[in-house]
Amino acid sequence: MALLKRQFITDTTGFPIAIILPIEEYQLVEPILEQRHQAQNEADKLKLMAQAPNDARFMADLQEVMSDFAEV
Repeated sequence: MALLKRQFITDTTGFPIAIILPIEEYQLVEPILEQRHQAQNEADKLKLMAQAPNDARFMADLQEVMSDFAEV
């Protein structure tokens, strides 16, 4: 079995942009990465919510849903 070491990935200017980790090291940082991803998704959702009143399609869909609920 071959042992995989950390491998840094750089862009054309030599700036590090990613890293390949052995699974054991990845498992150590996985919870942190998931929390960060969740926080970014929440920030994206808040941005979309702030933009919603200016989105004509969203407002039309909202009006249709509200009408449907009123009938039920």
